[in-house]
Amino acid sequence: MLKENLFNDIKKSVVDMEEQAVVDLCKEALDKGIPAYEIITDALIKGMDEVSRLFEEEEYYLPEVLVCSDAFNSGIEVVKPYIDKNNDDKPIKVVIGVVEGDTHDIGKNLVKIMMQSSGFEVYDLGRDVPLDKFIEKAEEVEADIIGMSTLMTTTMEGMKIVIDKLEEKGIRDKYKVMIGGGPISQHFADSIGADLYTKDANEAARKARELVCAL
Repeated sequence: MLKENLFNDIKKSVVDMEEQAVVDLCKEALDKGIPAYEIITDALIKGMDEVSRLFEEEEYYLPEVLVCSDAFNSGIEVVKPYIDKNNDDKPIKVVIGVVEGDTHDIGKNLVKIMMQSSGFEVYDLGRDVPLDKFIEKAEEVEADIIGMSTLMTTTMEGMKIVIDKLEEKGIRDKYKVMIGGGPISQHFADSIGADLYTKDANEAARKARELVCAL
């Protein structure tokens, strides 16, 4: 019961943007011998899940999400030294960027924030990313997901090229490929063989986790 109460308090403190309370409660949980991984999955991430819901329902906006994210990350920093020793507690790794030829990155940046706030390890390649760079970085960091976005119809084809290159290299099965952006649709995602399309940042983080955890 004590553990459940602590987790509820941590979750509430993340939602209420109380950074110091999150830090203190995470330390208390560790002092009581609660595993770091449980603190992350059952308290911190649950808190950000609630923040995501509030964002989706337009009760919270980006400024609130950012402050909640700061509280979440402070909690992660407290428990991080206790999970690095356990190889089973590896976070989901995502390589993300805006495809070559496009410099619109607001949507990509929001996806990055929501993913980081959900405990993902995000490698942000930025905007106007050379197509080979997605694969090179994914191989380098042993990523789970390659994420690509664009707001331009003229650069959509780059997403298919990356998937084709993965196929040519014989490494397509190593990665889940997710795509998004204004002109992107589920039909387009299906047509190029992408694993996941989402219409907004909150959905991207949630569905990406479901995709990897289902493996």
